[in-house]
Amino acid sequence: MSKFGGRNKKEMPAISTSSLPDIVFMLLFFFMVTTQMRQSEAKVIVKIPEASEVAKLERKDLASYINIGMPAKHLQAQYGTESRIQLNDSFKNTADIRDFIAAERDSKSEADRQFMTVVIKADEEVRMGIITDVKQELRRCSALKVMYSARKSGK
Repeated sequence: MSKFGGRNKKEMPAISTSSLPDIVFMLLFFFMVTTQMRQSEAKVIVKIPEASEVAKLERKDLASYINIGMPAKHLQAQYGTESRIQLNDSFKNTADIRDFIAAERDSKSEADRQFMTVVIKADEEVRMGIITDVKQELRRCSALKVMYSARKSGK
C-alpha cells in the first residue's frame, strides 16, 4: 500500500481572465504612446545605391533628410519624370535648401545644433550634377556634416 494515495486528487482551478482586458488596454496604450509616426511622405522613388563601407547613423533625431529622385508614379503627370529634390513634404529647388537647413537648425536645441547631420537619400540613377548642386548649397549655409544613405553590398 502506498502512503500517498490518489484519492485526494485536486482539480486545477480555472484561469481567471478578469484582468485580461486591463492588460490588453495597457499594451495598446503603451504602443500608441511610444510609436512614432512617419514625419514626411515619400514623394520621390529612391532606390538606394550599394556601398562597400557603411556606417550606421547614431542619432536619427538629429538627422535632416534630403530625398532626390524621380517623382512617384501618381505625381509624374504633374511634375514629370526628371529628378526632383524633396524637402519634408514638398518638392523644392536648390535655392530653398538654405531655408530648409535654417528651419531644421531652429527646431533642434542649442546644444544639439552642432551635431545635426544632413542625410542625402538619392536614387542610384540620379545624375551627379543635382547632387553637386545640393552639396554646394549645403556648403553655403554651413551644413558641413553630410551623410549619404546607402545599403551594404551583398558580397
